[in-house]
Amino acid sequence: MIYWLYERMLLGQIRMLPRRICFMIGGDDMAVAPAKIAEITGWCNDLNSAPKRVWSTGDRPAPGPIEGLTFHISEASPATMERYMREIRNVADHGRLVLHYGTAEEVSGTGLEVVVAIGKSGREEITNCIRSLAEKGVSPSEINEKALESCLTFKYTPDIVVKTGGDHLTDFLIWQSVYSELFFSDVNWRYFRRVDFLRILRDYQSRVRRFGK
Repeated sequence: MIYWLYERMLLGQIRMLPRRICFMIGGDDMAVAPAKIAEITGWCNDLNSAPKRVWSTGDRPAPGPIEGLTFHISEASPATMERYMREIRNVADHGRLVLHYGTAEEVSGTGLEVVVAIGKSGREEITNCIRSLAEKGVSPSEINEKALESCLTFKYTPDIVVKTGGDHLTDFLIWQSVYSELFFSDVNWRYFRRVDFLRILRDYQSRVRRFGK
């Protein structure tokens, strides 16, 4: 009952939702709570479909929607995640799953876009972009931010990057997340609750985003 009341209070304080959210987790996180990705996707669907009365009793319009989620699983050997593929693919029951696993890309489901990237490196992504531009014969004078961004595998910019368990970030989306808001939660992945997620969303709106200016 207490958590239910707290959730309602938090919802009433949220005036805006981020468009894209990225969670960075490790292989150990998947081992202890492989179903958490689908659970968080369900939370986002609930927020997007919540009626106006849930957000406020006034005339303020409901915020939203959340357009996409990304889960980066930091794992040196992606093959070790094979045992959790069923839980990962269950995300397709809640949204449009785009799974990056090794060199393959797998798409299934419909609705909220959920990207799951296993063992992907931001430095490797940028290196591949430069190699691709060189193979296309692009001269050094023509290489700029726009040219590089056209070659990125992940072409979106997360508004929020979340790391649970208080651990350090990885280099995933190192180019795309340069102006993202970073949130470090002391709550471990397996114990990460809906109220913890709502607190991040509430605190996000209080930050002034300058985008490097």
